[in-house]
Amino acid sequence: MSTRTITMSDAQIKALAKQLEKGEKRKTPPYAQFQIKTSDCIITAYTSGKVVFQGEGADFYADAYDKKSSQPSDQPQNPHTEWYPQCGSDEVGTGDYFGPITVCATYVKKEDVPFLRELGIQDSKAVTDERIRELGPILCERLTYSLLILDNAKYNAIHPQYNMVAIKSRLHNQAYVHLRRKLGSLPSLCIIDQFVQAKSYYRYLHDVEEVVHTIHFETKAENKYLSVAAGSIIARYAFLQAFDAMCQHYEFPFVKGAGSKVDQAIRAFVKQYGKAELANVGKLHFANTKKAFPDSL
Repeated sequence: MSTRTITMSDAQIKALAKQLEKGEKRKTPPYAQFQIKTSDCIITAYTSGKVVFQGEGADFYADAYDKKSSQPSDQPQNPHTEWYPQCGSDEVGTGDYFGPITVCATYVKKEDVPFLRELGIQDSKAVTDERIRELGPILCERLTYSLLILDNAKYNAIHPQYNMVAIKSRLHNQAYVHLRRKLGSLPSLCIIDQFVQAKSYYRYLHDVEEVVHTIHFETKAENKYLSVAAGSIIARYAFLQAFDAMCQHYEFPFVKGAGSKVDQAIRAFVKQYGKAELANVGKLHFANTKKAFPDSL
């Protein structure tokens, strides 16, 4: 679990509180203005101006207010979205209790653009699963891409050592490493749909032997860059294939997401297959596990 502590102004703390207004407000500790829990972070703002971020999302929330964590000034902030060739990557499955995490990096040339636009390529979250199943094979045949699938058993084995942000950082980097090997070299514009600040991203890769450093990080990149949108769709397609195979193998109706229906599905699955088998289909550290079995696991 990551912990970050930074000093913030009154205005920043007010802005943070507004940002977190949908989070779970917890009992305020002594000398604190508030403590709020999100899905992946507990944030405590003290009257002294110190703010403590604890959890997997600590870097994501803290970096937005920590000037020392801003991107290097020589990295382009808003490169032209029509700059080709370009590579882009995105991940799927990090918010789903059941099923793997998939990451895909794609290479898009200028001559691919009319083809992709005609298909209506956009962020996979804005596309139905039925359409994803149609688009996925088409993109896989047309584009050069690198796809990584981290299954649940492996995820649960490494999660005690690497939190979710670290895992995503390593998967994105490895996808680009594989893509570079396929292409021979990467284009000057390589984009990641930003889930963490650049400095923290590279900190998570400090012990990785081969690191791709020429990355541009941008939020909502899947809506701006065709390469990221294509990567998002291929990653979603791979997730759906794995999810379907898991349902078929266990003859069990797994549920996507991490809502209350997932809690019910966990109990039903364990009743049928036992607690040990849960590690092969779900992300055990999610709060759903505790909700499903508050007195065990």
